[in-house]
Amino acid sequence: MEIKDLEPRQGNVEVVATIKSIEEPREFEKFGNPGKVANATIEDESGSMKLTLWNDQIGQVKVGDKIHITNGYVNEWQGESQLTTGKFGKLEVVGEGEATPEATEEKTEDSTEEAPAEEEKPEAVEEEVIEEPVEGATEEESAEEKPKEE
Repeated sequence: MEIKDLEPRQGNVEVVATIKSIEEPREFEKFGNPGKVANATIEDESGSMKLTLWNDQIGQVKVGDKIHITNGYVNEWQGESQLTTGKFGKLEVVGEGEATPEATEEKTEDSTEEAPAEEEKPEAVEEEVIEEPVEGATEEESAEEKPKEE
Protein backbone atom coordinates (compact mmCIF):
# COMPACT_ATOMS: atom_id res chain seq x y z
CA MET A 1 0.00 0.00 0.00
CA GLU A 2 1.02 3.60 -0.42
CA ILE A 3 0.44 6.40 2.07
CA LYS A 4 -1.73 8.38 -0.39
CA ASP A 5 -4.21 5.45 -0.46
CA LEU A 6 -4.75 5.27 3.32
CA GLU A 7 -8.08 6.48 4.72
CA PRO A 8 -9.44 6.97 8.27
CA ARG A 9 -10.82 3.85 9.98
CA GLN A 10 -8.92 1.61 7.56
CA GLY A 11 -7.47 -1.53 9.14
CA ASN A 12 -5.07 -4.26 8.07
CA VAL A 13 -2.71 -1.62 6.67
CA GLU A 14 0.68 -2.71 5.38
CA VAL A 15 3.11 0.05 4.38
CA VAL A 16 6.85 0.62 4.01
CA ALA A 17 7.98 4.20 4.72
CA THR A 18 10.84 6.31 6.03
CA ILE A 19 10.83 8.17 9.35
CA LYS A 20 11.26 11.87 8.56
CA SER A 21 10.87 13.33 12.06
CA ILE A 22 9.99 12.32 15.61
CA GLU A 23 8.30 14.68 18.06
CA GLU A 24 8.95 14.92 21.79
CA PRO A 25 7.48 11.88 23.64
CA ARG A 26 4.62 12.59 26.05
CA GLU A 27 3.88 10.60 29.19
CA PHE A 28 0.37 9.53 30.13
CA GLU A 29 -1.48 7.28 32.54
CA LYS A 30 -4.31 4.99 31.49
CA PHE A 31 -6.15 2.75 33.93
CA GLY A 32 -3.39 3.45 36.46
CA ASN A 33 -0.61 2.33 34.09
CA PRO A 34 2.01 4.81 32.86
CA GLY A 35 2.95 4.98 29.18
CA LYS A 36 4.64 7.13 26.55
CA VAL A 37 3.49 8.25 23.12
CA ALA A 38 5.19 10.24 20.36
CA ASN A 39 4.17 11.31 16.88
CA ALA A 40 6.47 10.74 13.95
CA THR A 41 6.15 11.80 10.35
CA ILE A 42 6.62 9.03 7.81
CA GLU A 43 6.97 9.32 4.06
CA ASP A 44 6.98 7.15 0.95
CA GLU A 45 7.03 8.04 -2.76
CA SER A 46 3.31 8.90 -2.67
CA GLY A 47 3.15 11.23 0.33
CA SER A 48 3.53 11.59 4.09
CA MET A 49 1.45 11.19 7.25
CA LYS A 50 1.72 10.98 11.03
CA LEU A 51 2.64 7.70 12.72
CA THR A 52 1.81 7.21 16.40
CA LEU A 53 4.64 5.50 18.31
CA TRP A 54 3.77 3.82 21.60
CA ASN A 55 6.13 3.05 24.52
CA ASP A 56 9.03 0.82 23.32
CA GLN A 57 8.45 1.79 19.70
CA ILE A 58 9.76 5.29 20.50
CA GLY A 59 13.26 3.99 21.22
CA GLN A 60 13.07 1.38 18.45
CA VAL A 61 13.20 3.89 15.58
CA LYS A 62 15.22 6.94 14.64
CA VAL A 63 14.98 9.58 11.95
CA GLY A 64 16.02 8.13 8.58
CA ASP A 65 15.00 4.53 9.38
CA LYS A 66 12.94 2.64 6.83
CA ILE A 67 10.09 0.86 8.60
CA HIS A 68 7.54 -1.80 7.68
CA ILE A 69 4.12 -1.58 9.36
CA THR A 70 1.95 -4.69 9.20
CA ASN A 71 -1.68 -4.92 10.35
CA GLY A 72 -1.73 -1.19 11.10
CA TYR A 73 -4.80 0.99 11.61
CA VAL A 74 -5.53 4.52 10.41
CA ASN A 75 -7.09 6.80 13.05
CA GLU A 76 -8.28 10.33 12.59
CA TRP A 77 -7.32 12.92 15.21
CA GLN A 78 -8.42 16.54 14.87
CA GLY A 79 -9.10 16.05 11.19
CA GLU A 80 -5.72 14.49 10.43
CA SER A 81 -5.12 10.84 9.52
CA GLN A 82 -2.62 8.99 11.72
CA LEU A 83 -1.25 5.50 11.30
CA THR A 84 -0.79 3.30 14.38
CA THR A 85 0.06 -0.33 15.03
CA GLY A 86 -2.63 -0.57 17.69
CA LYS A 87 -2.83 -3.77 19.73
CA PHE A 88 -2.44 -6.20 16.85
CA GLY A 89 -0.09 -4.47 14.42
CA LYS A 90 3.67 -4.67 14.14
CA LEU A 91 6.42 -2.12 13.47
CA GLU A 92 9.70 -3.42 12.12
CA VAL A 93 12.85 -1.50 11.14
CA VAL A 94 13.86 -2.85 7.72
CA GLY A 95 16.63 -0.38 6.89
CA GLU A 96 18.66 2.09 8.86
CA GLY A 97 19.11 5.37 7.10
CA GLU A 98 21.30 8.35 7.76
CA ALA A 99 19.39 11.22 9.23
CA THR A 100 19.62 14.61 7.59
CA PRO A 101 20.74 17.46 9.90
CA GLU A 102 17.35 19.21 9.60
CA ALA A 103 15.40 16.10 10.58
CA THR A 104 17.76 15.27 13.43
CA GLU A 105 17.10 18.63 15.07
CA GLU A 106 13.47 17.64 15.52
CA LYS A 107 14.51 14.52 17.44
CA THR A 108 14.62 15.17 21.18
CA GLU A 109 17.57 14.67 23.48
CA ASP A 110 15.42 12.51 25.76
CA SER A 111 14.83 9.83 23.15
CA THR A 112 16.89 6.73 23.52
CA GLU A 113 18.88 5.15 20.75
CA GLU A 114 20.67 1.85 20.89
CA ALA A 115 24.44 1.90 20.77
CA PRO A 116 26.06 0.45 17.64
CA ALA A 117 26.68 -3.29 17.85
CA GLU A 118 30.47 -2.95 17.69
CA GLU A 119 30.53 -1.00 20.96
CA GLU A 120 30.00 -3.69 23.51
CA LYS A 121 29.62 -2.51 27.06
CA PRO A 122 31.28 -4.53 29.81
CA GLU A 123 28.83 -6.51 31.88
CA ALA A 124 28.51 -5.66 35.54
CA VAL A 125 30.08 -8.36 37.69
CA GLU A 126 28.09 -9.12 40.77
CA GLU A 127 29.99 -10.05 43.89
CA GLU A 128 28.88 -13.43 45.17
CA VAL A 129 27.73 -13.21 48.75
CA ILE A 130 27.76 -16.26 51.01
CA GLU A 131 26.59 -16.73 54.53
CA GLU A 132 28.96 -18.43 56.93
CA PRO A 133 29.32 -18.30 60.69
CA VAL A 134 31.89 -15.88 62.03
CA GLU A 135 34.03 -17.38 64.76
CA GLY A 136 33.44 -15.80 68.16
CA ALA A 137 30.43 -13.77 66.96
CA THR A 138 26.91 -13.75 68.33
CA GLU A 139 24.23 -15.59 66.39
CA GLU A 140 22.90 -12.29 64.94
CA GLU A 141 26.36 -11.09 63.89
CA SER A 142 27.24 -14.39 62.21
CA ALA A 143 24.00 -14.28 60.21
CA GLU A 144 25.15 -11.07 58.51
CA GLU A 145 26.34 -11.44 54.91
CA LYS A 146 30.01 -11.06 54.12
CA PRO A 147 31.72 -11.05 50.72
CA LYS A 148 33.22 -14.32 49.51
CA GLU A 149 36.99 -14.25 49.64
CA GLU A 150 38.74 -15.28 46.45
